[in-house]
Amino acid sequence: MFAAVDLGSNSFRLHVGKFEAGAFRIVKTARDPVRLGAGLDSKGNLTEQAKRTALESLKGFRAVLNGFQLDAVRVVATNTLRIARNAAAFLPEAEAAIGYPIEIISGEEEGRLIYMGVASKLTQPTESRLVIDIGGGSTELILGQGQEIRHVESFSIGTVGHSQSFFPDGVIDDASVDAAILSARSVFEDAAPLYSRKHWTGAYGSSGTMRAISDGISKNAIGDGTMSIGSLQALRRHLVACGHISQVKLAGVKPERVVALTGGLAVLIGIMQELDVRSMTAVDAGLRMGVLWDLQLRANKLDRRDMSVRECMRRFHVAESRASQVAQTAATFFGLLKPASDALGQYVGWSAMLHEIGQAISHTGYHKHGAYMVENADLPGFTAREQRVMSTLVVAQKGNLRKLGDVLADPDFAKAVLALRLAVIFLHSRIEEDVSGMRLKMKNRIDLELRREWLDRHPTLAYWIEKERSCWEEVGVEMSVKT
Repeated sequence: MFAAVDLGSNSFRLHVGKFEAGAFRIVKTARDPVRLGAGLDSKGNLTEQAKRTALESLKGFRAVLNGFQLDAVRVVATNTLRIARNAAAFLPEAEAAIGYPIEIISGEEEGRLIYMGVASKLTQPTESRLVIDIGGGSTELILGQGQEIRHVESFSIGTVGHSQSFFPDGVIDDASVDAAILSARSVFEDAAPLYSRKHWTGAYGSSGTMRAISDGISKNAIGDGTMSIGSLQALRRHLVACGHISQVKLAGVKPERVVALTGGLAVLIGIMQELDVRSMTAVDAGLRMGVLWDLQLRANKLDRRDMSVRECMRRFHVAESRASQVAQTAATFFGLLKPASDALGQYVGWSAMLHEIGQAISHTGYHKHGAYMVENADLPGFTAREQRVMSTLVVAQKGNLRKLGDVLADPDFAKAVLALRLAVIFLHSRIEEDVSGMRLKMKNRIDLELRREWLDRHPTLAYWIEKERSCWEEVGVEMSVKT
């Protein structure tokens, strides 16, 4: 049983799902209309009130999660926490409130997970499709075929900002709606050729706002009852006739959803006009369902992150044999160092596979180039935090250790750094022997025992180890080397 928590700009949502007979059965769902995106002040910081509201919601979600025996939980945060200037300071409080790590995911990762969720609900296995998700702070466009994602892009436009900009006092008139639609069209006009109708046969809408628009049309006999462009224009006329958000009464749409619906409708009409989408279907699945599927795949050793690393290696022509040797050696060393947990084990392996990626730019200082590339590359499946961890390991593979700052204060991270650095040394010294029988410890100091025959057969090994000893001593860690 898995749980997915989505900390969105409009609402915080939760799904607990059980995987049965090849599909997820949702056993518990929860939603809090936190409106976090509306809680940013003029400087882009979350206000104290917004933080209090968010923390209360997270505490409530923690109580829900504690009621289930869960195999894995993943908490993802989207646009508002991506852009809030004080997000990093707020995150520890939020994680303490819900009791789980919170991943601030990129817009592209959000789109990938949304597509996974939508695709899991559709039956046409080979259909080429466009998926549109209009959230509180961002909008994702995803092209795919069946389960495969071909292109994903995130745009910084959502229902919260659009509603605040064009309907700040709640008045809905033709001029405001026209301006909101035109603004939305300007956001998507450059991307229109890539997502035009020739690239897909079916168009689908995800997100609560999309489903609210669909329900507003179908349950109130507006237009032809479907999400056609004609029906959307009819809904627009209905809202304008109401004149004010407080006067909008739509069967199937909760009053607190009207603000998001109004801004979202303008964005959707703008997208459909710009991309020439004539009709679409709302799907009751999206980000949370995608997170559940991602957890299920990880549990079965089908981690999208592994594929992303391999794709990145191919893109930048990384020598797989060298990368694999470093990954295997580093994994052995990390095991010998006996970390308190294996939480960093995968990151050591992925960082080892990507440790020479920077050579695509220059062989001089390639570890620095590689660190930048790993942190900023589009690596589907990885969060920004995970990419920063790998970036730190990549830059730590060689050179002085002072550049790492206080990260070495974490004993397990220091062991991960040591494991990768020694693995790189063994690669450069051309040592391919089994290292599992080595003696390697790291507590108050590093104790390393090398085989005499290695030093005899590989003369540069002694040179590299002496340099390594000096590097650790510069940061106050003694390194004892014996044969």
